[in-house]
Amino acid sequence: MRADRVYAYGATLGFLGDLLAGDPRRGHPVAAFGRAAGALERRMWRDDRLSGAAYAALCAGAVAGATALAGRAVRPSAALSAGLTAACTWSVLGGTSLAREARAVAAALDAGDVEAARARLPHLCGRDPQHLDADQIARAVVESVAENTSDAVVGALVWGAALGLPGLAGFRAVNTLDAMVGHRSPRHLRFGWAAARLDDAVGWPGARLTATLAALASAHPLDAVRTWRRDAAAHPSPNAGPVEAAFAGALHLRLGGTLSYAGRVEHRPVLGDRFPPPTAADIPRAVALSRRVSALSLALTVIPALLPRARGDRAGLRREAPRRAAAVPRPAQRTFWTRREAPCAD
Repeated sequence: MRADRVYAYGATLGFLGDLLAGDPRRGHPVAAFGRAAGALERRMWRDDRLSGAAYAALCAGAVAGATALAGRAVRPSAALSAGLTAACTWSVLGGTSLAREARAVAAALDAGDVEAARARLPHLCGRDPQHLDADQIARAVVESVAENTSDAVVGALVWGAALGLPGLAGFRAVNTLDAMVGHRSPRHLRFGWAAARLDDAVGWPGARLTATLAALASAHPLDAVRTWRRDAAAHPSPNAGPVEAAFAGALHLRLGGTLSYAGRVEHRPVLGDRFPPPTAADIPRAVALSRRVSALSLALTVIPALLPRARGDRAGLRREAPRRAAAVPRPAQRTFWTRREAPCAD
């Protein structure tokens, strides 16, 4: 069986595993990687970009290399290869956990328990929730759902389809490093620069695919595209901008504005300024759009591998042709070389 087809079967099983069970409750590989990367960061930290670049390369390279070796070890068995791919995909994707946490915040807001919603918000994003009211929390959840649809689902599937297990796991490692050290805190402003730039690079294709699918999967595709084209470039993140802008247009919601990270206030551009701001009732709509985008991204990344290869089929027919010809005697035919002398050996 072709390797890309084995990967497609495994990725589909892993996607279904995440859909039905969410993240593993114990022994999560991403959490284990985070602990190891945190311990290494404490040893390698220097207040310069070169040290941070070496740190990012070592962490991401180790994950990609380990999964490549594991994939090579089980390659002779299609069943083992598919099983390893399914396990890796399940552990890398986070769509169900994202939806679960978003719905938990929405339930707290619907019950009028803003304190409970504030306590739950850090499970989704790194914003300071203490001074956020109900509508600001709802906006933070919708924006986090949009951005993490790309980071936790679509981007991983894109790189998995392109590079197999190393791409799948390597993308998640880079994304985790960005969350750990890629922010602009005094400690990580220079050390985390390489991790942040690497995350921008590997997140680029997944973010554009997420924005495109958000438009296609919504009831307002033209508004999603218009908002994306008009507002995304003003966002400070080259990848979050297109995704959040497309979600804003697709859901007819106004996103962006003032927010706070680790005591630092940021004034981000408004996305979809002609729409109303989100409320708790809009969180399930954002989650539903995220799930549709995730399903479409799976289809786009695995279906091509399941289709027959026309060139290979034609090659197979050419290989069969001599056997058919040998079975049926045919009269001798004059060829180019029978009409003239063969060329001399020299």
